[in-house]
Amino acid sequence: MNTTIATSSAAPAASTFQHLQSAHCESGVITSLLRHEGLPITEAMVFGLTSALSFCYFPFVKINQLPLISYRMTPRYILNGIRRLLRVPLRYETFRAPADGTRRLDELLARGRPVGLQGSVYFLPYFPVNMRFHFNAHNLIAYGRDSATGEYLISDPVFNTPTRSAPDAFERARFVRGALAPRGLIYHIDGAIPDKDIAQVVPLLRAAIRKNAFMMLWMPIPCVGTPGIRLLASRVRRLPAQKQPDFCRRFAGHIVRMQEEVGTGGAGFRFLYAAFLQEAAVLLNKPALHELSLELTAIGDEWRVFATHAARQNKGRAPLDPPALAATLATLSAKERLFFKKLWKAV
Repeated sequence: MNTTIATSSAAPAASTFQHLQSAHCESGVITSLLRHEGLPITEAMVFGLTSALSFCYFPFVKINQLPLISYRMTPRYILNGIRRLLRVPLRYETFRAPADGTRRLDELLARGRPVGLQGSVYFLPYFPVNMRFHFNAHNLIAYGRDSATGEYLISDPVFNTPTRSAPDAFERARFVRGALAPRGLIYHIDGAIPDKDIAQVVPLLRAAIRKNAFMMLWMPIPCVGTPGIRLLASRVRRLPAQKQPDFCRRFAGHIVRMQEEVGTGGAGFRFLYAAFLQEAAVLLNKPALHELSLELTAIGDEWRVFATHAARQNKGRAPLDPPALAATLATLSAKERLFFKKLWKAV
């Protein structure tokens, strides 16, 4: 949903900035910033152009005492990719002192500039309580400040309408400590975009697609790409369901949370990349990419079915069955491996 903001007591950008609900926070934020500057790009194109689809299972990196599982590339990967590929003058700033970070943000907003930020989902006050958890790499946009109440005007891609935050809560979310601590990170487009013609992406598409296929198939790290899915399957298969049922339920719930609640999730990222392939099929005049987009959408549907089964086991609505979950993961690994081999050949 596009929502044009009009608020008389806020900064000038508030009257022209358009809120855009997106599938994923980082790709959604940079898409909104680019569109605000006049580049008519879609979130799917941003995601695919930066080769951001992935799978990573890092047992040595802990999130809430459980292994990191990711279905996209690392934070800022999309931002850095767009900055490099489209030569966007995207400027990052971090701060040691919260007061300095707040002062700089207010300066930019007073100049009418929408600003991308990183913060903790747990401390953002507009998130419903049941959606809050300790994840410090959520991206959102501040596009103004209400002079009457002092509240920040927020465009969060997760929500279908703009929202607000009190200054103290907003500062706490921006300067939280722990894994992926944002350190008050802000980023903004600091200058003119050199080329606002969407046709500039066409020469970049083939390399972007092949890069993503390579990362899913042949990265020399066994916990990344389709080998990473197999590795997670082997770990799930060994879960001690009889001896430690509570831990196993928590592990299953963790997979679902990382898959479906962090950003747009495992299935959602597959759907987003499928939408990119549909755009690329038209721009490159390659109908085979359209067919592959349908295949990837079907794989995304299977990820959703897996999440449903894992969630039911997590909540005790179905018996714990780690081998069944592991078998599904192994099947998904095989299907994605076949898919990305076809995609590699198609371009």
